[in-house]
Amino acid sequence: MRTFGGFDSNGGAIYGEVRGENVHVLRKPFWLGLDESGEVLPLRDLQIAVPAAPSKLIAVGLNYADHIAEMKRTPLGTPLIWFKAPTSVLPHDGIIEIAYPEHQTDFEVELGVLIGARAKNVPVERALGHVFGYTIGEDISDRDLQKSEKQFARCKSFDTYTPVGPFVYAGVEVADLPITLRQNGEIRQEARTSQMIYSVAEIVSFASQGLTLLPGDLILTGTPAGVGPIRSGDQLEASIGDWPKLRNRVSLRA
Repeated sequence: MRTFGGFDSNGGAIYGEVRGENVHVLRKPFWLGLDESGEVLPLRDLQIAVPAAPSKLIAVGLNYADHIAEMKRTPLGTPLIWFKAPTSVLPHDGIIEIAYPEHQTDFEVELGVLIGARAKNVPVERALGHVFGYTIGEDISDRDLQKSEKQFARCKSFDTYTPVGPFVYAGVEVADLPITLRQNGEIRQEARTSQMIYSVAEIVSFASQGLTLLPGDLILTGTPAGVGPIRSGDQLEASIGDWPKLRNRVSLRA
């Protein structure tokens, strides 16, 4: 497994590969190439930033049978996708700001897929060749708006509503990994990626039909059962496999 990330260094944004306690700095974002600058920085001296800068942020719904049941929905027969605003991304240790405190706003842990090569009308059997790597994501969702507006984009696109990270992992197999979310130390969601109705390859292929996926685009692949409301002061911890955990705090919008 190789580990890549985005970082803030003395006020400037950089990308690099994490090797042990150091970051080997790249000349451009890792999904555009792995040309090293020769600079090596201690990880402890860097602030972890969002490890992606997607032109498109695509979310998948109803991809775990138990979540379909808890949401009282029925399977559609194809992946359900929509767009989230790229401005909703939030880094590891960032603060989720609840937009409407009077609304029910839920957490959803998800496997994230980072596109590494342009993809359009890609068949399932070639879809994984267009994936650079994987990350941990959360799809924070305003349920009041979701129910009243009958669509998913706005209720899931407020600033800070897509925590992602801490890093992106390449050269990993994600077909059957544990996926968990803890709220204030208590397990709320616990499943395995093998329970997804549509695999990563199927999702990438479906999303690419007539729609061009570009390097750096990010796809969230759906959440298992156990979703629940967040409140100011909460600590959320999302994990997939043995990757470093994604941690975020919750507050009210300033």
